[in-house]
Amino acid sequence: MGTNSISWALILPFALTSGFIWFLLRNHRLLNRWTLRRQDLNAVQAAHATPTPRIGGVAVVVSICICFILGSLEGFRTDALLAFILSFFPVFAAGLSEDLGYHVSPRGRLMAAACSSLMVIVTLGIWIPSSGLAGIDFLLGFSIIAIPFTILWTTGLCHAFNLIDGVNGLMAGVSTLIALALAVMAQQAGDQTVMTAALIVMAAISGFLVFNFPMGRIFMGDAGAYTIGHILAWLGISLAVRNDDIAGISVALLFFWPVADTLLAMFRRWSAGKRHDQPDRLHVHQLVMRGLEITYLGRARRHVANPLTTVVLLPFAGLPILTGMLLANHPLLSMAMLFLYGIAFFMAYRWGIEFVRESRKTFQLQKA
Repeated sequence: MGTNSISWALILPFALTSGFIWFLLRNHRLLNRWTLRRQDLNAVQAAHATPTPRIGGVAVVVSICICFILGSLEGFRTDALLAFILSFFPVFAAGLSEDLGYHVSPRGRLMAAACSSLMVIVTLGIWIPSSGLAGIDFLLGFSIIAIPFTILWTTGLCHAFNLIDGVNGLMAGVSTLIALALAVMAQQAGDQTVMTAALIVMAAISGFLVFNFPMGRIFMGDAGAYTIGHILAWLGISLAVRNDDIAGISVALLFFWPVADTLLAMFRRWSAGKRHDQPDRLHVHQLVMRGLEITYLGRARRHVANPLTTVVLLPFAGLPILTGMLLANHPLLSMAMLFLYGIAFFMAYRWGIEFVRESRKTFQLQKA
């Protein structure tokens, strides 16, 4: 891929996304009328203090679609490319409806994500081919197992990306790093198509980050988070399908942070006897932000604690991504690192819970 092509894949999506968002913010009256939701401030998981538009993801997704079509993504047939773009619609529409105030339950959004994934499987005929691990690959050799597993994986990722979209820049930052890692892995495998697609996604999200981090002038919203999760999940699967030397488990390692946070939330709610879709304020980013407020900043400086949480967490979220990229063709090592990161994540979370509790007690004693 030539330098000009790489420059195009980076500059145009960034310019389109940032241009769209700039236009939306400039026309604030129209934006406020249709997109501000004051009830978000009262949500259990809220991490901001002023009403903020939630349609930044619309600009990102529209930019990605335009650049996919203009770029024609050599290696993808036109009909296949259009089928992939059309698969965005169910999950995007469900997320956008929620962003505009037309309540869509978490189950409804998950069903929409599953529908989007099923569209890819039916129209493109691809699903998770293998993991690089013999025992798992034997099971994935049966389509009756591989197809439901693929739908579960991709649908879960859509929801996972939405769950980590709680502070300025975190979800977008993690997504940018994953897209970059996919681009590097594709380049090393000689897959220019996936590399170009991943660069487009990375650049489009970066155009959003300019307005979202650190001050949070606009949010990604459910439409953006769910659709980006869908796109990245299927780019990862496509990379593994098209390149035998890329281990599926290594690709999975790129998505460690959103998956780990989601699994922890499910376990936390199950152990507390709550519904799995009942929101709380115990996600990792919420825990870190609360710790920063209690120990250093105070609640009055949440506008500082919010983006600072991303600065603290992004290096940790990026470490498994870097590991998966470096171990792209080493499935056993990738599996071992996945296991170690899982243990470290759980232990760090338990320590964080205790730290926040002790810090709160100390603060209350000092205040008394």
